[in-house]
Amino acid sequence: MEHYIQLFGQPFLVCSTMIFILGYLGIHVLKREIIFIDIALAQIAAVGAIAAHIIFGVHGDSFASYLWAFGFTIAASIFYSFTRRKISQIPLEAIIGVSYAIAAGAALFLVGIAPGGHIHIHQMLAGSILWVTSKDLLACVIVFSIVGLCFYIFRKPFREISDDYGHAVKKGIKVIWWDFLFYALFGIVITLVVRIGGVVVVFAFLIIPATISALFSSKPMIRLISCWGIGVVTTLIGFLFSDWLDFSVGPTISFFLGVVLILAGIFSYVKKIEEKSKSEVA
Repeated sequence: MEHYIQLFGQPFLVCSTMIFILGYLGIHVLKREIIFIDIALAQIAAVGAIAAHIIFGVHGDSFASYLWAFGFTIAASIFYSFTRRKISQIPLEAIIGVSYAIAAGAALFLVGIAPGGHIHIHQMLAGSILWVTSKDLLACVIVFSIVGLCFYIFRKPFREISDDYGHAVKKGIKVIWWDFLFYALFGIVITLVVRIGGVVVVFAFLIIPATISALFSSKPMIRLISCWGIGVVTTLIGFLFSDWLDFSVGPTISFFLGVVLILAGIFSYVKKIEEKSKSEVA
């Protein structure tokens, strides 16, 4: 037991804080039908960080690098907010996909000319969960607490826009402003968590628990608690199996989240068949 606590204690706590904020964001992402927003923002943030490294020679974990990455996500937040309101003939998900492709191309170009570019690629995809420090944990707790407080304070307009964008527009809600704030807060989280967990793990934390919760309930609080429970338990299993199999933590966690999603989908389907059969008999 002591071996696991020393090896996985701090990384598990960091992952747990990520699950708490990403679980909430995942519910909004599914409602807004912007599934790939985290990958797009992560890629855009990576372009900012790599550009800072090339231009100023700053290290990837420096505050200056983080500011550049966040600055790029702010620009993307402004862009997404306006395009959703002003360009109705193109789905926002398509715009997000195009921006991701452009950002990915830019990132690959920049890492090709940047010294140690392969390190940036590995960091972006796999993260460094096992090598997190108490400083990383403290940063996650502080940043996620502030962002979480903002989401709580502004929960009403965020929820109304997520539930029905068109209805929010008709009510006179300033959707461009609230969308910008939502994406900016989202960008703060993504810029931090991708550096720690990598794109694959972050995407899994964001989407899979929220998808599983949607299979069984439509009530926000039940869904949120389900996201947290599913994420924490599955992450713990992923850590244990990664040690047992001597395999990378991130892919292992993502794999087990995928397994849980498949099992939940099967269970939900069987449950609906049984309920349908009972209703026909009655």
